[in-house]
Formats: sequence, C-alpha cells, structure tokens
Amino acid sequence: MIVTGGRAVASTKQGLPRDSVYGGGRQALSVLVVDDEPGIRDFLQRALAKEYGLVETAASAEEAEQLRRRCHFDLLIVDICLPGTSGVEWMQEVASHGCASDVIFMTAFADLDKVIDALRVGASDFILKPFRLEQMLTSVRRCMERRKLARENFVLRRQVDAIYTTEGMVGNSEAVREIGQLIARVAPTPSVVLIEGESGTGKELVANAIHKLSKRSGSFVPVNCGAIAPDLIESELFGHIKGSFTGAQQTREGLFSYADGGTLFLDEIGEMPLLMQAKLLRALEERRIRPVGSERELPVNVRVIAATNRNLEEEVAEGRFREDLFYRLNVLCLRVPPLRERREDIALLVHHFSRHLAESLGLPEIPFSHEDLRQLEAYEWPGNVRELRNMMERCLLLGRLPAEYLASEAAAGEAGQTRGYPTEWSLDEVEKEHILQVLADMEGNKTQAARQLGVARKTLDRKLQAWRGAEDEPDAPDCDRKAAGG
Repeated sequence: MIVTGGRAVASTKQGLPRDSVYGGGRQALSVLVVDDEPGIRDFLQRALAKEYGLVETAASAEEAEQLRRRCHFDLLIVDICLPGTSGVEWMQEVASHGCASDVIFMTAFADLDKVIDALRVGASDFILKPFRLEQMLTSVRRCMERRKLARENFVLRRQVDAIYTTEGMVGNSEAVREIGQLIARVAPTPSVVLIEGESGTGKELVANAIHKLSKRSGSFVPVNCGAIAPDLIESELFGHIKGSFTGAQQTREGLFSYADGGTLFLDEIGEMPLLMQAKLLRALEERRIRPVGSERELPVNVRVIAATNRNLEEEVAEGRFREDLFYRLNVLCLRVPPLRERREDIALLVHHFSRHLAESLGLPEIPFSHEDLRQLEAYEWPGNVRELRNMMERCLLLGRLPAEYLASEAAAGEAGQTRGYPTEWSLDEVEKEHILQVLADMEGNKTQAARQLGVARKTLDRKLQAWRGAEDEPDAPDCDRKAAGG
C-alpha cells in the first residue's frame, strides 16, 4: 500500500503479513497523527489503531497542541508543511516545554534545510511522501521499541537505585533481602562474622557492607589468605621488627595494625596454614598481636570478618582446619547464595554493571531486550557475580552479547525462576499465569504461594475465586489456549 496525496493506493509489492505488521495484539501506547490531508489522517489512524491503544489525529499544529495538553502521546507523526504553524515550528515550541515524545516527520518536499531543522528538534525518523504503509509501520515499530527499552531501562535503574543496595550489593531477591537484614542487625556489634559462599558471589561486598554500617572509625583492610606464601603470612598479619628474618631490612607493621579501629577481612580463611591458625586464634581471644621477632605484644582493636568458599566443617573433620578456630569464627555464619539461586537479580545486575562500566570505559550502554535477559537468566553462571561483571565488560567492548551466553529457547524455558510471556498478553493475563505457576510450584499450598508472591492469603483467595467465576462464563479468556497460539 502506498500513501500519496491524501489517498492510499495498492502497492505492486506484497505487504507484510498481518502478524508481522501488527505484532499479534494491541499495545498500550498512544500516537498522534498531525496532517492537513484528511485521507492520510484517516488511513494512518485505521492502520495504527489495529496495533496501538490510542490513535488521535489533528489537521493543524494548533489543534494538535490542544490534544497534547489533554493527553500524553508516546509518538507524534507530524507533517512538516502544516497550515499556520509548521510542523517543525510546533515541535520546537513543544520541545522547549520538555516534551519527551518521539517524533516522525513526513513531507512531500525533500528539502535538505527542512531535514536539518527536523533533526535539530529531535526527530526520530524522516519519511518522504509518497510512502509505503510498510515503511511507516516499520518506522513506528522502531520508535516504540526504542521507547519501550528506554522505559524498561529507566525503571530498572530506579529499581537498582531504590532497592536495598547495601554499600554495593545489588538485588531484590528474598536471599539478598535476608542478607541485608542480617547485615543491619550484626553490623553495630563487635562480633566475628563468618561468610560462606562460592567464589565470585560477592563475599567481600558483604564484609565491606558490615564494616560501613558498623560506623567503626578505622579502615576496612581485606587480605586473601590463599595469596600469601605460608612463611610470610604471619609477618603480613602481625608485622615484624628489623632483622627478625632474612630480608627484614626494616620494622614493618602488619595488617592487624593497619586495621586498628576498623575491620580486617580474612578472605579464603580455609587456605591459612594450621600453625598460623593457632596464632590467629590467640590474637582473636586476647585482642593482642606479637610482631615477628618481637618480645612484646601489642593491643589491637580490630573486628575480624572471615570468608571461605570451602565447607569448614568438612575441613575440620579432615584435620585441615582447627576446630577451636572454627567455633571462634562461627559466631554468626552468613551464606551468600550463588547467582543461579537468585536468577531474579540478574536483570538488575546487568543494568547496574552496564551503567557503571559504560561510564568508566567511556562507551555507550547497550539496550537489552526481554529475550536477551531471558537468555542470561538461563545461563548457570559458574563464576557467579564476578563472571557476570566480566561478561558485561566484554559485552560493552564487543557491542553485543557474547555467543557463549546465548542459551537455547529450551534452556531458557527450563530456567527455574525465569518465565517469559507472549508480548501480546495483557498485564492481567500475565498476572494470572504467574500466580497459577507459582501455586503449581508450591504443590497447591496457598499459604506458601502467597508468601512467595508477597501478597496476603486473602488476596490470593480472592483472585482465584474471581478466575474460577470467569471460567464458568462462555466468553472467558483461555490463557492456555493463548499460550499455545490457539
């Protein structure tokens, strides 16, 4: 179909299939068409109304402004040559008042100056008359997709900023909220904390969060026990005096002294040699350290937080870790779950890393579609959050998702906590499907399902009763049939 001179004529080129053009359902987005030719206005209104929730038309900039003051429009399709105020002049005025709508300009005159003026006022696209219907629909879909992604990114950014992020921790899952509550409770105390979790889960972030919320005046000093040679670890932690061993050319303070008044984070505590474990236990019990080669003990005011990716109880049973030190460290054990156990946080982490890495690298952020996020949520992430961060840096450098993180549809569908829904579904249909799926996961236990969904049991019962009543009616929507494409 070609649109020209206010009327639509058949195109010699076959149009796109209806499902391709209209996406299978109406979207809750609004469009305003501004053109002085009635034929174009009526034709575009009929074509766009099949896909978008609200489509209005106006014959002049003045009429369009009246409509715009009463209703927000996501997209404006504006003819440049309008009677009275031109389309470009109107958009300049609208832009000066902070309009955030996308704009597609139309014109029958390929004037370079007008194109430049249109681009200056923020045109998303520029279409010459006569145009094919497919051309206009493609341009509209591109604008709407960009707008949808921009909205999703904005919401996720707000969520990342508003969600509890305990000094760098990002997430909205139940596991992260529980960790946050424990951190807030234990931080003001001087108690020792043991953090367990796989490599890359963010154990140091948790330790740092505890330190910052503790309001201790000293520094947060991290040390990886597995990265220090066994014969040097005592000197690193407690310090040494000049001449105490070969190479000790001057007296040096240890990390305990540097952390005085603050927090010493002993990462990978399970790698510490047994002999050093005994000396660490004494330092924790006495709150005093003896530098290597010294005859005096020095008092220290240090809070110790330890972390491990090993099972220390098994290490104790195998004789590789001192039982008394384990019990001294295990005052409060805080487990950081692997990323595969909190897949609902992956989208937030992706946008968090995308924003911060793009800023530090000086690269543009990459928009992620719903399908991209489903693919990432289906991946197992053996390297946990550290792997996700490194993947995001590579993604920004490449300008796309690395191929190894693109799972198959089957794998995406099997991701335990990840469910995608057809884009043509309404919000009510998505809500119903999700609630029924959670109820099925809980084996019909409504109390557990309500707790998982974060709603009251009465709210769940009321929704289920309403759906049962609707199913008894002859025209009730069938979500299963829609999911199957029937």
